[in-house]
Amino acid sequence: EAAPAAKTVFDLKLVGYDAKAKIKVIKEVRSIAGLGLKEAKELVEGAPKTIQKDLKPELAEELKAKLEEIGAQVELV
Repeated sequence: EAAPAAKTVFDLKLVGYDAKAKIKVIKEVRSIAGLGLKEAKELVEGAPKTIQKDLKPELAEELKAKLEEIGAQVELV
């Protein structure tokens, strides 16, 4: 049996965040997803939610690290 192929694209999913970091997380999500303030706030408050879909692995890892650094809990799916 052949081994399953490595995933080539990932979805960036916000699963939670540190309450003290909420403003930073909203700003970063807004920047990453190109959303308005209201949409970004709703996305963050509605976690778990997908922020971006079909990202290349390198970019997905970079964005995940950036979000985790400011207090978000993120998954690549």
